[in-house]
Amino acid sequence: MRIPKLALAFFFLFCVALYVMYIKWHIEALPLTDSKDYLKLKNDPDNLCQPISEEEDSRHFLYGIMFDAGSTGTRIHIFKFKQMPNDSPKLEHEIFKAIKPGLSAFADDPEKCTAGIEELLITAKQTIPCSRWKSTPLVLKATAGLRLLPDEKAEDLLNQVRNVFQKSPFLNKADCVSIMDGTDEGISAWITVNFLLGSLHGSLQRTVGMLDLGGGSTQITFSPQDEMTIQTSPIDYITSFQMFNNTHTLYSHSYLGLGLMSARLAILGGIEGHPLEEGEELQSPCLAPDYRGEWEHAEVVYTLRGQKAGEPIYESCYNKVEKMLYRKVKNAGEEKDLDFFAFSYYYDRAVDAGLIDERSGGVVKVEDYEMAAKKVCTSMETKPGEKPFLCLDLTYISVLLQELGFPKEKVFKLARKINDVETSWALGATFRYIESLQRQL
Repeated sequence: MRIPKLALAFFFLFCVALYVMYIKWHIEALPLTDSKDYLKLKNDPDNLCQPISEEEDSRHFLYGIMFDAGSTGTRIHIFKFKQMPNDSPKLEHEIFKAIKPGLSAFADDPEKCTAGIEELLITAKQTIPCSRWKSTPLVLKATAGLRLLPDEKAEDLLNQVRNVFQKSPFLNKADCVSIMDGTDEGISAWITVNFLLGSLHGSLQRTVGMLDLGGGSTQITFSPQDEMTIQTSPIDYITSFQMFNNTHTLYSHSYLGLGLMSARLAILGGIEGHPLEEGEELQSPCLAPDYRGEWEHAEVVYTLRGQKAGEPIYESCYNKVEKMLYRKVKNAGEEKDLDFFAFSYYYDRAVDAGLIDERSGGVVKVEDYEMAAKKVCTSMETKPGEKPFLCLDLTYISVLLQELGFPKEKVFKLARKINDVETSWALGATFRYIESLQRQL
């Protein structure tokens, strides 16, 4: 049968139209990486969208976002994990970004804290594929900076963060914004370090202890090897939890007000949150005799000066530090026999004193801090130096470690990163939060 030419023409046009629709649909279904639409989204901070690759989707990756709201700044940690069958997750990589100041700086104008949070969330949107946004937990935990604020001011700041989180596309539960208990901070940091060292994988291995010196608080955490430590320690110093199908019992305590900045203020003679009267100064033997200057802490500016020349600076400063720390920390008893990592200001001041390399870290003895303190303090008797608080800070660290029960010959490992991952509590806290979500399922 002969087909009319008009029918052939209609059939041809139908095929062309079908082909065009197929091509259009196919292009729209492709990732937007090279399209103008994707560039538009990339430049829109409210609607960033990274496509997910087939390889990544098939390997069962998951993500977690942890905000560390510290006393001196707010940091975002974006973790990418590979789920492993019948084993703990494998950390693929971490994205880290920090801004200053910390949330507590906005205590009197809480609405201003949201700009920094929104800026850090842009980094998360640029990093995590948009198809994973709704399943990626978003968490902020505040530390000593907010613990030191009046409850009402701290809650106002947290409510501002909650409002920002609720508008984000990420998974945010009712408990996703909170002030972190100091002990939880120590436990989470202990998990981070031992996870990165491989001590939490498979069968239990020997773990290391953790010392952290922040701005407002300091923590000590370790796994007791002696049953007497568990029996004789205060009940709130001992905690047990499950992680990766193993139960861990830890000695952990956080000393609020004994972080380096809060301790510095106390040693100088100031009181947290109390500005000086007009014309009033803080005078300290831990400063060079001819030192005059100002120091800002927790949004309060203090006028400082050194004492008159004549008294040995180190001995006078040591007496001040020892008096301030008297009976404020506890000696657990067995920590001297365990391996410890030390972080944060322990690391920073060791760098300032030339005890370790800034990039690679190293090992330091308690007596190294003490000898560095004596050297810096003695040199200040003739010239102030470029770091007016280094004498005080090093003296405080050396006395604090000895009050905690560490002998002068005790060696600590100092590191900012292990396997290229920040050694903060953020990774451990993310693991704990993800496990809590899984238990709720």
